[in-house]
Amino acid sequence: MQGVPLISVLVGDSVHLLKFSKRYRFLFIFYFKKKKKIMNQRRVSFDKPTRLEGSYIAEGVEVQEARNTCLLFSTKEQDSGALAEMLKIFKKHNVNLVHIESRSSLRIPGYEFFVECDGKSIGLGKAIEELRDQCSYFNVISRDYKDNLSAVPWFPRRIRDLDRFANQILSYGAELDSDHPGFTDPVYRKRRKYFADIAYNYKHGQPLPHVEYTKEETATWGIIFRELTKLYKTNACKEFNHVFPLLVDNCGFREDNIPQLEDISRFLKDCTGFTLRPVAGLLSSRDFLAGLAFRVFHSTQYIRHPSKPMYTPEPDVCHELLGHVPLFADPDFAQFSQEIGLASLGAPEEYIEKLATPEHREFDPEITGTTKYVITEFQKIYYVAESFESAKIKTMQFANTIPRPFGVRYNAYTESIEVLDSKKQINNLMKNIESEFQILQNAVNN
Repeated sequence: MQGVPLISVLVGDSVHLLKFSKRYRFLFIFYFKKKKKIMNQRRVSFDKPTRLEGSYIAEGVEVQEARNTCLLFSTKEQDSGALAEMLKIFKKHNVNLVHIESRSSLRIPGYEFFVECDGKSIGLGKAIEELRDQCSYFNVISRDYKDNLSAVPWFPRRIRDLDRFANQILSYGAELDSDHPGFTDPVYRKRRKYFADIAYNYKHGQPLPHVEYTKEETATWGIIFRELTKLYKTNACKEFNHVFPLLVDNCGFREDNIPQLEDISRFLKDCTGFTLRPVAGLLSSRDFLAGLAFRVFHSTQYIRHPSKPMYTPEPDVCHELLGHVPLFADPDFAQFSQEIGLASLGAPEEYIEKLATPEHREFDPEITGTTKYVITEFQKIYYVAESFESAKIKTMQFANTIPRPFGVRYNAYTESIEVLDSKKQINNLMKNIESEFQILQNAVNN
């Protein structure tokens, strides 16, 4: 055991020792005997444990892919040896654990456990069946595991969880398809790798990386900037035209300058609480919408190939900053976008498709989402809403039809998603609303 870092974990009223291995990034319970091959794994030290909701846990330097299966449960017996009995079941079925956390339960008096399992563990299904029989409640959160009873798609619960899927892009990034305008341009491909590396290395909480754009890249931006600014007054909505001059004044939006994400993110934070984070390419609809739930917009930093300045087969910095970003400074649109994001959390795949697919007809979320579109072509149809407020209300009504065994709300104080699936949690929410209403009432009376 010499040389293996140990860390104490508070579980209920007892303390357990955990051993950490970087190569597999698993947390191993110290009182389980390990095979000798485990001792040969690469090891890494850490300064101190991370504190999460009253429990001390050890987290690896690198993050696992978001394909793992997470289990949230409370044992029938709330004694100090409860976790030890549960862990024996994981060991029995050869299920590797990535993360273990204990915390006060919001559902019942006592505590609950949050366990993240390696999705590749073959015995996971049998372990879940055995665990469920010994728990007062048991939830499965996973992208891949389906038991048709309690499994829901994995979704981030804290804003830093966005790190776990930000690099799981669907296309492009540093690699380009043969039909991409920059496929045969070695200089452009090298720049794309530069931008992809920036996004891959970014972690939540860090300053957004500053980028030095080349003269050619700035010239391409300038062509697009000139053309679009001619069209805004007649083709963009009034909310967009209200915000865009503010971006010019505060964020360096001009023909001869490509704005920096950090400057824009700070501006949006002051306006509506939205922030930006860099991404290497196109995210899945589920992952992109999950970011919106935290008021985070994933933005690329690379620019399209100069040979086709007025079209790009993928989202680039022009698409993001001259198309999407301005409206995130509008409070109504920001709220509307977050409602779409919250509606997507834990939703079945067919509902994600409906939330992510726009057209050009009267806005109806149920109908809007049924038509597919090709991301490498211009969209032929869009849906139109009377106002952002109208779109928000219709989206919230649609969200109520999504089959999931819980509600969700965003806690702006902790930058986390609260799952509402018990009377205790709902009562706490009602108290918060009551407090906010009291503030409103005092303001009206004064």
